[in-house]
Amino acid sequence: MSPLNSLFKNAKLALADAQTAVDNMTESAKDLTIPTVRLGVTGLARSGKTVFISALVHNLIAGGRLPLFDAAGTGRLAQAYLQPQPDDNVPRFNYEQHIETLTRDRLWPESTHQISELRLTLEYESATFFNRQFGHGKIHLDIVDYPGEWLLDLVLLRQDFRRFSEEAIKRAKARPDLSGDFLSTLARHQNNLHDVFSEDIARELATTFTTYLSRCREDENALSMLPPGRFLMPGDMKGTPALTFAPLDLGNTHIKPKANTLLAMMERRYEAYRKHVVRPFFKNHFAKLDRQIVLVDALTAINAGPDALDDLNNALSEIMGAFRPGKSSWLFSIMNRKIDRILFAATKADHLRREDHNHLESLLQQLVQKAINRAEFSGAQVETLAIASVRATKQATVHHEGVETPALLGTPMPNETIGEMAFNGEEEAAIFPGDLPEDLDDLFSEKSSATDTEDQASLKYVRFRPPNLERTAEGITLSLPHIRLDNALEFLLGDKLA
Repeated sequence: MSPLNSLFKNAKLALADAQTAVDNMTESAKDLTIPTVRLGVTGLARSGKTVFISALVHNLIAGGRLPLFDAAGTGRLAQAYLQPQPDDNVPRFNYEQHIETLTRDRLWPESTHQISELRLTLEYESATFFNRQFGHGKIHLDIVDYPGEWLLDLVLLRQDFRRFSEEAIKRAKARPDLSGDFLSTLARHQNNLHDVFSEDIARELATTFTTYLSRCREDENALSMLPPGRFLMPGDMKGTPALTFAPLDLGNTHIKPKANTLLAMMERRYEAYRKHVVRPFFKNHFAKLDRQIVLVDALTAINAGPDALDDLNNALSEIMGAFRPGKSSWLFSIMNRKIDRILFAATKADHLRREDHNHLESLLQQLVQKAINRAEFSGAQVETLAIASVRATKQATVHHEGVETPALLGTPMPNETIGEMAFNGEEEAAIFPGDLPEDLDDLFSEKSSATDTEDQASLKYVRFRPPNLERTAEGITLSLPHIRLDNALEFLLGDKLA
């Protein structure tokens, strides 16, 4: 190659590189002008956070059936696609693996154990004539997934160690069947509070306290008020001093503890937990959210009985108290973002007959009424909704001896039982799940009569496997089916795509 040709080729490459740099700068400048909505997705254990995010993204990317999400239902949503998330120090939500688990393996993905993030970019046509003259609109949806147990930790920001201990021990004493080991360990070391600190005693108290919290969370108990949240989801903090403490029975004594005593070190570690765990979560993640959905597994609480429902009621009130709701403005959001729309969604509506969906929504409304009043007073819009992020059942009718009985048709998960019947996870079954009572107050009170006991026992909800994806006559695989996912999207995002 001649020197002249070589020079010409190098010049072309340099020009191409310069053009690429200009294009990248232009795209970066565009990104600065593209509005972003940060959507927080949370809920307590087994409420379906991972499934909700996976189904939401899958339906948007695949052009799913979302008729009540106005931008999609009217054909204004041009496309949706994933992009690198803005926060490089936050784990990425593993969307691809979760979708594979749902659609190929027909299993539910693992629960949320840490914070994660995903950016979805939506391109759309405005609903107004004026805005359409400027071409397609674009918006970034940053989805922030975090455990609801971490949200309950925000309660600790307004509790000193004494108040935390009083609240925690009060709950423990209300359930001695679950907290017996912890309470006996606490009583055994009651006289050691002002002795020189012992790491062995601290570890024993923390271990028995954590075991008690774990028992509370089991399906048959389904209790929700379980702070500190990292005790159940420690991640890389497992074994650290900030997670090696427990509430203490301080009685009426208000003596300032001496340094290096058991009481002083437990108080110090509690403060370390608030400083190094709770406050950074609030500052770095929670305080930056614009919209929020709180997923609620009311059916598991119903299965567990009135105590679980009462506890869920208290947990939701505490969760709502952690929000800083209020109407946002473009000027105020620069200085201090506020959550201006909050959706409480009762999940697993596909485990009920269609006629009971309104009852499930009414139950959720009753559970969060105090919290909703508090939020609406501050200017935030709050709604409740019964949804199924992935619909695992179909409505069916069973004909037997001339009698028609409404039922749900689906594949129960392995080892699910109804009475003496056990399911293997492979065969479809038609199941009548029972009816929610007309008077929902009955769910919050213990039953006394034999008839009432039988009615309550009949409210048994089994878990179903994710469905096989349907195909059209042309062989096209459809997106994940759902119940009211489009309603949720319209409330959370519809105004941003108007």
